[in-house]
Amino acid sequence: MRILIAEDEIELAKGLKFLLEKSKFSVDIVHNGADALDYFHGVEYDAVVLDIMMPKINGLEVLANIRKEKSTVPIMMLTAKAEIEDRVAGLEAGADDYLPKPFASREFIARVKALVRRNAGFADNILAFGSVQLDCNRYELSNGTEVVRLNNKEFQLTELFLRNPHHVFSTDYLMDKVWGQDSEADIDVVWTYIGFVRKKLKTLKADIEIKTVRGVGYSLEEMTC
Repeated sequence: MRILIAEDEIELAKGLKFLLEKSKFSVDIVHNGADALDYFHGVEYDAVVLDIMMPKINGLEVLANIRKEKSTVPIMMLTAKAEIEDRVAGLEAGADDYLPKPFASREFIARVKALVRRNAGFADNILAFGSVQLDCNRYELSNGTEVVRLNNKEFQLTELFLRNPHHVFSTDYLMDKVWGQDSEADIDVVWTYIGFVRKKLKTLKADIEIKTVRGVGYSLEEMTC
């Protein structure tokens, strides 16, 4: 899951990025509204967190631009403005949630998770396909008896494949979705982490596998005898 944070307080933005990455999200941060729109047009995000008072273009204008494009991406307004009028303005402009500063980190994480999961149309935190289950709260992959823990990127790849079995994802799509625009990693990192997930599936003696679709990408499939 990939989140865009647009917040002009640099240290706060870094702190929010840290919190979300601990919860196994990939995060891009920008510090003004113009960059927020540029990033939004370059990557498919699962949620956007916007501060209202930002340089160049304020958060409400960014929100209005996104909604004009008919995008339904969930958007949370994160701002020091706590008056009822400001909240109403944000919600009427198309925001899905509104969290005034200061706030508790646990509440922020809980709200972002709720936005993402509600938008994707699922509530279950346990995903299953074949003989494998993924616990999205514990970041653990299991076969019912044995358990392996996944790191951040392994979890994001595994969750994406388990939510979309049989779907073929290109290497470029996986790179953008999991590592993002600011990543300095080479695109070969996708192949490397696919290898890590494959090893963990093998450890669990799973009856599913990530197959390479030559010239196209990767898909999660049941194993054939």
